[in-house]
Amino acid sequence: MIVAGKILVIGSLNMDMVVAVDEIPRRGETVPGGNPAYIPGGKGANQACAAAKLGGKTAMLGMVGDDTAGRTLMDSLRLAGVDVSAVAATDQAPTGTAIIQVDRSGGNCIVVIPGANAFCGKSHIEARRDLIKSHDIVLLQMEIPPDATFAAAELAAGYGKTVILNPAPAPGAIPDAVFAYLDYLIPNETELEKLSGLPVADAGSARAAARRLFGRGVKNLLVTLGSQGALLIGGGGAGPILSSPAPKVAAIDSTAAGDTFVGAFAVALSEAMPLDAALSFANRAAAISVTRPGAQPSMPGRGEM
Repeated sequence: MIVAGKILVIGSLNMDMVVAVDEIPRRGETVPGGNPAYIPGGKGANQACAAAKLGGKTAMLGMVGDDTAGRTLMDSLRLAGVDVSAVAATDQAPTGTAIIQVDRSGGNCIVVIPGANAFCGKSHIEARRDLIKSHDIVLLQMEIPPDATFAAAELAAGYGKTVILNPAPAPGAIPDAVFAYLDYLIPNETELEKLSGLPVADAGSARAAARRLFGRGVKNLLVTLGSQGALLIGGGGAGPILSSPAPKVAAIDSTAAGDTFVGAFAVALSEAMPLDAALSFANRAAAISVTRPGAQPSMPGRGEM
């Protein structure tokens, strides 16, 4: 029997409005779209859902509005097996929303409206330090206020937890002090470009960008490269370099691929999988997710793996 660690996801919960289009419109262009579908999402909630569906012992800390969308999001997480007892409801703002356009090749364009997520601030996180203390892995993103995310990283590191940051959406900057709290930084190529200031198109350019971040204190950098798979550079740049190719699938909707990857990687770490196996596990989970529409509904269960 696997004795797995407990995963705490701290982050956003959004109701996604997904619209299918032939092509993502350019600036000033109007295009026809299909009927909108309303699907539970948000990077935090998506990663919690992915981890729980894959068998991780997962809890969610975040905030929704006191409205129907918020209750729907919490029900979706409960159904996946996520402990939502630390998800609060506020009457100060509606539940967060994401407007997602998906083109015929499965690519997407997303606008996020924070809503209640903006009220999941630093003081809200610090008041729940006991929850952080009681978990083994703390998984973070950038869809709640940055100072709350950074405070969570500092608290978790202080308690000796494994801290993972998926810097999405990519912030303008991350203080160097915060990098010291992280065990794994997991950007995609676009986010790595923004954080490093260097172009990233493949594994070679990702290594060059990673070197710049290692100079700022990053310990382990895991970059997702879409159809090119994933690249892990460890030990502050001096450790092993592991790559894992992405399985070849017919993509329908890539909306939650990154979140599925990150949630799966957290589960692999919680089960103490070797890193090469953890990368393969996360890549396979993400590959399954892009073959189905939507965010949380597209995520695989452990049996499918």
